[in-house]
Amino acid sequence: MKPPRAERLQIAGPAGDLQVVVETPMGEGPSIGVTAPAAFGVVCHPHPLYGGTLDNKVVYTLARAFVACGAAVIRFNFRGVGSSVGQYDEGRGETEDALAAIAYGRERWPGAALWLAGFSFGAAVAVRATARAEPARLVLVAPGVTRVVMDGVPSPRCPWLLVQGDADEVIEPESVLSWAQRQDRPPELRSFPGAGHFFHGRLHELREAVVQFINQAA
Repeated sequence: MKPPRAERLQIAGPAGDLQVVVETPMGEGPSIGVTAPAAFGVVCHPHPLYGGTLDNKVVYTLARAFVACGAAVIRFNFRGVGSSVGQYDEGRGETEDALAAIAYGRERWPGAALWLAGFSFGAAVAVRATARAEPARLVLVAPGVTRVVMDGVPSPRCPWLLVQGDADEVIEPESVLSWAQRQDRPPELRSFPGAGHFFHGRLHELREAVVQFINQAA
């Protein structure tokens, strides 16, 4: 498979410009007269105060899984990260940042389905954005649901995948599973025995789990 075409650019965000990377499968694009993708993904990165960026390896893995399924993908830096304008806002402003990235994708690829994903803090933000964004698919990896205020956040209504390592040293696996069980629509759950928070040595398995979920849901 050819690597995707990558663009680094700035888009308008609620607190100022957001730094984004847009990746499109080779062959997509108006410059060569090819039909736009049927879906686009937006992937949210881990905690801004602990080194999380759009170049995080789990975020990158999620993006490449979406590309492998034929989608264009937007990775972006939350406010205050990289060249994105603003300051950390405990998940509230970051939710608005995610919605801005989604709005950009919907303007760029009208009619394309949204696949929303996130890792750790970014996964919790993705859930917070879901009610307003209404994605067709949702992928959460080790969601930081104990680190971000989730009170009153509606349950996901679309098919969703939850991937959790049972040796996670950052987010308590039991808390994540308890949260998932309380949702109105249960996720497809993939537990990775022995995997820590950052899925060291397990990224290929993670990618395959996401590709399988997307293909099955389709």
